Amino acid sequence: MSLVFKCKVGKKGALYLPKGVLKMLRLREGVKVELTVEEGRLVVRPIYDPLDLALNGPKFAETTVEEFERESEEMQSELFED
Repeated sequence: MSLVFKCKVGKKGALYLPKGVLKMLRLREGVKVELTVEEGRLVVRPIYDPLDLALNGPKFAETTVEEFERESEEMQSELFED
């Protein structure tokens, strides 16, 4: 399913995207994007910074410091056992 939005080209070629598009793609000032021209169409793909995603992106798991430490110790013992 494709959604269609209209925007304006401003001074110096700036594209002014609707708020709905910005929100949907989690775009804000400073986020880099990749522009591709495919068969006469402009495709905009966000390039998210991994650190920014970790700090501000959606959270999908929960852990405690104790659980993290236990998992880390288990992995280390598996990797470095003699």
